Amino acid sequence: MAGLARGVAAAILLLWMTTFGFAANKVIIILDASGSMWAQIDGKPKLEIARESLRTVLQSTPDDEEIGFMAYGHREKGSCDDIQLIVPPQAGSASAISAAADSLKFLGKTPLTAAVKQAAEALKYTEDKATVVLITDGLETCGGDPCALGKELEASGVDFTADVVGFGLTADEGKQIACLADNTGGKYIQASDEKALQDALVETVAAPAPAPEPAPAPAPAPAPEKPEFNFLPTVVLAEGGDPVTDGNAWEVYKAKSDGTRGDNVTTEYGAYKANLEPGDYVIVARDGEAKVEQKIKIEAGQVYKPLFVLNAGTLIIHPRPSEGADVVDGASVVIDYPGADMPATYYGTTKAVLPAGDEKVTVTIGQGVVTETIPLAAGKTVEKDMIAGVGHVVANAYYTAGGDKADGSGIGFKIVKAKKKIDGTRDEVTYAYGPDSKFDLPPDDYVLIATVDLAVVEQPFTVKVGEFQDVKIAMNAGVLAITAPGASKIEIFEAKKDINGNRKSLGYAYDQKYQAAIPAGDYAVVSEKSDNSSKEGTVTVKAGERAELTVQ
Repeated sequence: MAGLARGVAAAILLLWMTTFGFAANKVIIILDASGSMWAQIDGKPKLEIARESLRTVLQSTPDDEEIGFMAYGHREKGSCDDIQLIVPPQAGSASAISAAADSLKFLGKTPLTAAVKQAAEALKYTEDKATVVLITDGLETCGGDPCALGKELEASGVDFTADVVGFGLTADEGKQIACLADNTGGKYIQASDEKALQDALVETVAAPAPAPEPAPAPAPAPAPEKPEFNFLPTVVLAEGGDPVTDGNAWEVYKAKSDGTRGDNVTTEYGAYKANLEPGDYVIVARDGEAKVEQKIKIEAGQVYKPLFVLNAGTLIIHPRPSEGADVVDGASVVIDYPGADMPATYYGTTKAVLPAGDEKVTVTIGQGVVTETIPLAAGKTVEKDMIAGVGHVVANAYYTAGGDKADGSGIGFKIVKAKKKIDGTRDEVTYAYGPDSKFDLPPDDYVLIATVDLAVVEQPFTVKVGEFQDVKIAMNAGVLAITAPGASKIEIFEAKKDINGNRKSLGYAYDQKYQAAIPAGDYAVVSEKSDNSSKEGTVTVKAGERAELTVQ
């Protein structure tokens, strides 16, 4: 765990050092704050590793470097617009960025393409030299094309570079976003091996100047012709299967005296052939979530063609809300595969290479969850629809039935089970804010509690699988606008007093103006001044209408 955290930190530090070491420019760090960052590595959430790595790197950067901080997916679940520049590029921003990262919530989607675009624009990339450092543990989930964006930014920018840190991504996933860095002349670093990153740092930043050319030595006697390659491995999913040459990875390590992995020599992708120095090695072949390793002894003059059998199959999952419905791109697909240290999380249509055996697959769409155990044989492909069994609901509040829709701030919707428990309470299911709030719910009877400022209305409804509902709630409310010149506080009371002569307070504001939606009815408004004097006025609010009152 500590090694991986240091690896992420080293990756970011490498990007900074290669960027800042030769020409000053402004940089924005983009941190993936999507829900997948809650996934754990060795029992510790990835988001904590990212926070610690950021803090470590920031302590190593000069105070005069102008660094900004952006995040996405940290405020709204399921939104592709949840992107925020939290700390603008400025000198001495290390503590502000660390504090911002520590306070983030991790719950949304992964609009990484739009985030990089916004960061480039914030840096005025068409006018000044600019760099974006993207730290992501997932792929684009909002329809963006990072490869195309990289070409666009490179073509229109003065000197724009995007460096990408793939945090815990598979080799196949890394290839899908590395193009963003490649197309802008940046670097893509796979943050999964600390030693490899340290080697890269030494090679690209701290490499010593080349020594003077030595005097030419006498030409040696011709050596016997050597083969071009002495290591030609093949990897298959199952015995007798076709070789895998796309999406797979090869990790080459020096072998320790006890036969375990030592220093990393290289990591390669696809079809692989090499000329290895004589010695003992540990070779790891990977494809998706499946891997297998062999110990290989290379001797001079020999050619080795080992076969690696992954004993794996391919699983394709189409998550759907109901039978025949379209796939939901934001659906969570969690696969607990044989031998997994932790389940793998994907989104939308999922194609994964997995170790053969029983695959426990859980699909989540909104509040709908379905889990199945799917047997997968080596060398086989299983394609399956998984139905979460939900209906789709869109909720809106209207001041009156058939009247204007409430579309300002202060709008909230809470969904609870219709059936009350023995103590009279009801289980809360979910909530959302703003007009056109969307919910995916399992079939059941529910109550929608709508709040528009001071107005609260409940409405029961029933969900059936596969059905769409547009739930419209009439709030029987109007808008009350109050002006109280010189007031330090405005408070609204019900006009009618209770049996004890008291009036119920509905809302207040420490200001000279107060506007809020409120149920239709009669009200008393009291304005207080700083000298404790007060004035009172009365007003009648009609449903669907605006009432204005001045208290002075």
